[in-house]
Amino acid sequence: MNVWDDDWGEQQEDWSGGGGLSKRLVPRGPELGASLYELERGNFMIFHIHHGSEELLIVLRGRPTLRTLAGERQLEEGEVVHFPTGPDGAHEIRNDTGEAVRYVVAGIRVSPEVVEYPDLQKVTGQSNHGIFFIHDVEEES
Repeated sequence: MNVWDDDWGEQQEDWSGGGGLSKRLVPRGPELGASLYELERGNFMIFHIHHGSEELLIVLRGRPTLRTLAGERQLEEGEVVHFPTGPDGAHEIRNDTGEAVRYVVAGIRVSPEVVEYPDLQKVTGQSNHGIFFIHDVEEES
């Protein structure tokens, strides 16, 4: 596998609406996961919080905008960012520039895993045994 290869293969359904391209760099495994992503202008990886898996982002090309609970900042090529589990690791990546953004996200994969999507008011659950569900979260009154 080569991170500069432009053959993205068949894309899975993008239920979160971000519109980016992705391909796995590491086959589904019990512990390590890694994927390559490319975002054109206006594409994004939705704001989310992992409750079991931590991730590491490596910017290869372009200047994506990183959103966390602390705010937003533009990342530089070559920059590396760690996302721990829980609220301190909440993140969104988006492309606000005129050029494509390419990056790798690698991390540990626990099973089962729960991921929050605050902007969508949804939570997903998934496991290595084929379980995947999306649950709507009611707003607190």
